[in-house]
Amino acid sequence: MRLLSGADNFSLHADDSIGLDSLVLSDGPTGVRGEIVVGGRESCLLPNASLLAQTWNRDALTEAGQILAEEAEAQRTHVVLGPTINLHRSPLGGRLFEAFSEDPLLTGHLASSYITALQARGIGASAKHFLGNESETERTTVDIQMTAKTLREVYLAPFEIAVTDSNPWTVMAAYNSVNGVPSTEHHELITRVLKDEWGYDGVVMSDWYATKTVVESAAAGLDLVMPGPATPWTATLLEEVRAGTVSEEDIDDHVRRLLLLAQRVGGLAISRSWPEGIAAPASETRREQLRRLAASGMVVLKNVDETLPLHEDASYALIGRHATDTIGQGGGSAQVRAPHVVSIVDGLTSRLGAEHVAFTDGVETRKTLPTVRPALVRDPETGEHGIRVRIFDDAGELLHSRHLEVAELEDSQIGWLEGAARIELSATIDVREGRMVQLGTRGPGNWRLVTDGHDGSYRVDYHPGPGGGFFRPKSHATAVRVEPGQLVTASVEREEMPRILGLVVSEAVRSSASAISGASAAARTVDVAIVVVGFTPDQETEGEDKTTLSLPGDQDALVAAVANVARRTVVVVNAATPVLMPWLDDVEAVLFTGLPGQEAGDAVAAALLGDVLPEGRLVTTFPGGNHRGPAWSTTPRRGALEYAEGTSLGHRGWFESGEKPAFWFGHGLGLTTWEYSDAQIARSPDGRIDAVEVSVRNSGEHAGRETVQIYFDPEGDEPIRLIGWGQSDAMPGERVRVHVACDHRMQRSWDQDADAWIPLQTGTILIGRGLGDVRVTIP
Repeated sequence: MRLLSGADNFSLHADDSIGLDSLVLSDGPTGVRGEIVVGGRESCLLPNASLLAQTWNRDALTEAGQILAEEAEAQRTHVVLGPTINLHRSPLGGRLFEAFSEDPLLTGHLASSYITALQARGIGASAKHFLGNESETERTTVDIQMTAKTLREVYLAPFEIAVTDSNPWTVMAAYNSVNGVPSTEHHELITRVLKDEWGYDGVVMSDWYATKTVVESAAAGLDLVMPGPATPWTATLLEEVRAGTVSEEDIDDHVRRLLLLAQRVGGLAISRSWPEGIAAPASETRREQLRRLAASGMVVLKNVDETLPLHEDASYALIGRHATDTIGQGGGSAQVRAPHVVSIVDGLTSRLGAEHVAFTDGVETRKTLPTVRPALVRDPETGEHGIRVRIFDDAGELLHSRHLEVAELEDSQIGWLEGAARIELSATIDVREGRMVQLGTRGPGNWRLVTDGHDGSYRVDYHPGPGGGFFRPKSHATAVRVEPGQLVTASVEREEMPRILGLVVSEAVRSSASAISGASAAARTVDVAIVVVGFTPDQETEGEDKTTLSLPGDQDALVAAVANVARRTVVVVNAATPVLMPWLDDVEAVLFTGLPGQEAGDAVAAALLGDVLPEGRLVTTFPGGNHRGPAWSTTPRRGALEYAEGTSLGHRGWFESGEKPAFWFGHGLGLTTWEYSDAQIARSPDGRIDAVEVSVRNSGEHAGRETVQIYFDPEGDEPIRLIGWGQSDAMPGERVRVHVACDHRMQRSWDQDADAWIPLQTGTILIGRGLGDVRVTIP
């Protein structure tokens, strides 16, 4: 029984009597973070999942899986908790950056490549969150309601593809309920579909703290409860087995699956040998890989008169807060401690030279201020970059003092922090000259902040919802003038709940009017103005959904003002999910970069200059306004969220409605143009499409990679759907033949009365660059 619950937050129990090692798990999916939420080992920060998916390239996901496997080996981690293969149902979803796309076929195939590569090196993957975790509002209690047809054809589909094609060694059950039954207790989904119908032989684990029952969850097919050591199963599972309310056969099956996982990852009988000499996160090898992966997935949304690629000999005004405060990752359990995040200003200046790039700050973008970068603070005792942490007991006696390389810590109330009644963070400010800053703290608690000329006390509350002290900690800051070497001390009282604590030293607040005026002046004097805008972890985070797709702050006004005076304007959108672009008609080019990971700025520069071809295609349909599209609200009503759009999700629903979005799923211009001809179709004996071949010619002046998309529009009431895609590289003037294998699993309909699949045999085939640019139609 002990083996069926976690040993702690991120490991499983060992048993020497059977040669079972303790298996180590780590959050993913865009980096192997390790067991410490902040301040742990430096790890590779990959481009976010939707940016990787924008490559539409299985090889790119294979390479990402290989990097993660090597990172796991370097950290002696057996299982990486990813990929996230929930769908982009509503563009408001706060955690969409962790998931691949709105389409079940694209998501399933890319997830399979990721899983296969990870597990090829003996590192287990965890397909999550099974099932229906497409949004974050009330995620631990919400009941997701959908028809059996919607369940089968849309939300189970990417998991079915991943399980049947790549067999992830673990699957993670979600927090939410599905049609009235908690995911951890869902016998129909876990046992009937996943294990029996699909033949899944791996471990089904709970999301952290998701398991609330014993009999129901154990009988449903849940195999492992996380985290430990105390769980509902450790409390009463043995008694329930003895009483006969949980069968011994079920327990035996859970244990067999756990031991099979241990055998697969090298933790049973013969302990695995961990390799040495793995490339470090900041090594040139990793930097090249991550720069290339990020840049190749970036999407050229608009490009008038070949504004892109940029020219090396032109003059540029780089404008906007995101140019210096470049967002490399979203908030929540997926975040890692990267060795660096290259800003766009550094990346573009390094590529073009300081004489060609002049930076002008933009408007405010963040509501919650980030922890200060270690380079701006020093330990007052050692002089090293970072901070000093001291903890005191109830009597005020010093219990412990240590240096931290980062300006934040995880107060999990265990280990060296277990007996702390008060925690003190201190640092000296490492600035070249005196200036005004926003000085404060991050994380919940009763704080006192002291520095020369300032002594203030205040309360920072927990963010509402689960993990509010960990994944979305609030901040508080005050305008203070600081001088070089000035000491800052912040102390906070013990709280009941775990939390993240940190120091904040941020840029002084500027008025939007001043920022826009300065940006406009800079834009008048150059050949091209590059305005960098985007979301922040306030909008793209675990545990909270967005309320609007509008850019935060006055970023839209900034773009409009620059476009009004600049000769040419390029907008770089540093966001992972759709944004509204009221200024779209007024600018010459738009590059959608996602959250590019640790090499962000260098990757953006490479895409803008064409050093790496930005051949990405959108993985989510962009609405032209709020409250548009087949699915919008993520707010449950009386505890339930109905997926009323049914199988008409994303581009399917947009196509069905006849309404045009701002940008279609699959859209992406690249840097060249293409011509299509001579399409041929191969069918199976039952009439379904096996493959499509089409000739494409690069009719532009730049090399390119074309992504040929095949859609099937069945007769009757069935929605259109992507059934396959293929890619090929071509030089200017070159013609290539692209072969696209088409998946039969997208060419069937679930008959709810018969509880069975029916093949879809007749309909129209659309071939092109997306539903907004169909080149060939075959009835």
